[in-house]
Amino acid sequence: MIPFRVAVVAAIASALFLLVIFELIRSRRLQERYALLWLVTGSVILLLSVWRDALRLVAEQIGIAYPPSALFVIGFLFILAVLLHYSTVISELAERNVRLAQDIALVEERLRIHERGAEGERAEGA
Repeated sequence: MIPFRVAVVAAIASALFLLVIFELIRSRRLQERYALLWLVTGSVILLLSVWRDALRLVAEQIGIAYPPSALFVIGFLFILAVLLHYSTVISELAERNVRLAQDIALVEERLRIHERGAEGERAEGA
């Protein structure tokens, strides 16, 4: 069985974590689509902290002798999922930045060509 004190500390920590996530969403510093994995992580940890028998069953299924360790393993796996998700988002943004820089360079070149043509027309007209 999980020590009561460990369960209480884990429940308080995960509840505070969820409150921070909700505050970040409310203040628009974290978009909802990115917050989903964080909310799931906090919720699962809170659920397993409060429902100690579920954590014991999960620990037994995984083969972990000390159930609070399973709580940290599950949290770690969720955080790995979040990091993987953010890595894909960052990769996509980096690719979009390269395309955007290339598009800006093309537009600047067209603008220079257009300005040179306009200067040439003014010189001929004078």
